[in-house]
Amino acid sequence: MNETKNLLETLKRCLRARGVTYHKLGRSLGLSESSVKRLFSDESFTLVRLERVCAALDMSVADLVRMAAGTREPTQTFSLSLEQERTLASDASLLALFYLLLNGRSAEAAERRLGLNPRVMRALLTRLEEAQLVEIDAKRRIHLHARLPIAWRPDGPVRKLYERQVRAEFLQGPFTGASEALSFHSAELSPASVRILLKKIDKLAADFADLAALDVQLPARDKTSVALLLACRPWVFSMFSAYRAKAVA
Repeated sequence: MNETKNLLETLKRCLRARGVTYHKLGRSLGLSESSVKRLFSDESFTLVRLERVCAALDMSVADLVRMAAGTREPTQTFSLSLEQERTLASDASLLALFYLLLNGRSAEAAERRLGLNPRVMRALLTRLEEAQLVEIDAKRRIHLHARLPIAWRPDGPVRKLYERQVRAEFLQGPFTGASEALSFHSAELSPASVRILLKKIDKLAADFADLAALDVQLPARDKTSVALLLACRPWVFSMFSAYRAKAVA
């Protein structure tokens, strides 16, 4: 696949992720649906038109190029201070509110989603502001001091407190729905193959983060909360361990 085709395939993926049809895109560009289809089939985008398409998706051409190349800026992952993580881990409602705000929910929508009364909501926002996670201006508009994706500390307070519960609850589902998938594989791999596998896992996690950032501005009715669990470690199924113990004996 040449670079232009790869770029346009990535652009199509972004359109699908945002739920933007060729018809909707055509309206944004002042073109008919058939003209938009022809642009993609003929690969006849000018740079100006490509910039306009990216702008309609709240992204830049540079963002598109990075996604197509599978690369990420070193600063794209956002880290919180240890004290900020401690603050969030201290209160489930506070962490839930922060999560919803990060994902583009308005304060009003987050308040309804969490079933909070206005007094509790104000108190939680004040705590987020004191932790320098948000800033609230004179017109009560909220400005986040963080962005997706958040790189939680592996041994930090948020992961220590919630990760075990999250894993247990997440894996309880049957994973049979249209938007669900569970795939488990076990094999014996060389160290070189493991390194390649870990890089592919990092790439998939990066793609997930790109799509999440792309969808932040979508209205809540057009998206749903999705979790992706990626894991890889040296492991032997307990059944085989029991047989190995018998063989040694």
